[in-house]
Amino acid sequence: MKNYKIKKSAIAFLTLCIAFILSAKAQESDKSPVTGAPPRLILKQLIQTSGLKEQEVKVVIVEFAPGETSTAHRHPIPTFGYVLEGELESTFDGKVYHYKTGEAFYERPNGLHSGTRNMSKDKPAKLVAFFVGDKGKPFLVPEKE
Repeated sequence: MKNYKIKKSAIAFLTLCIAFILSAKAQESDKSPVTGAPPRLILKQLIQTSGLKEQEVKVVIVEFAPGETSTAHRHPIPTFGYVLEGELESTFDGKVYHYKTGEAFYERPNGLHSGTRNMSKDKPAKLVAFFVGDKGKPFLVPEKE
């Protein structure tokens, strides 16, 4: 029953974050961009509830110029994504995924993103990503070449 309440609280919190994102503006920028425009951090919250001590939630907007492909990178913490605009092709741990506006996805920690590409040659693409992990842990680590 306790795990159910924690999961229910986490889902409610993420739903609130989505609503907030749709009307929020950028507050910070990440220092390690993998696309031409750096991801915009729009929310960062330390969670201090039972069972989730010292967990931090980070919410970022990632923008892709027409035809742009990200560099290889990993997310060391769980990642939830939602495509706000456009269509993306993402290669994650060797498997290719396609996401369109309105679609959401989850990625397990430390998987290799060989690249995420905006499928359009003339329109930008944008996604919002939610990261949940230990306080201070980075949400993005560029892959060494």
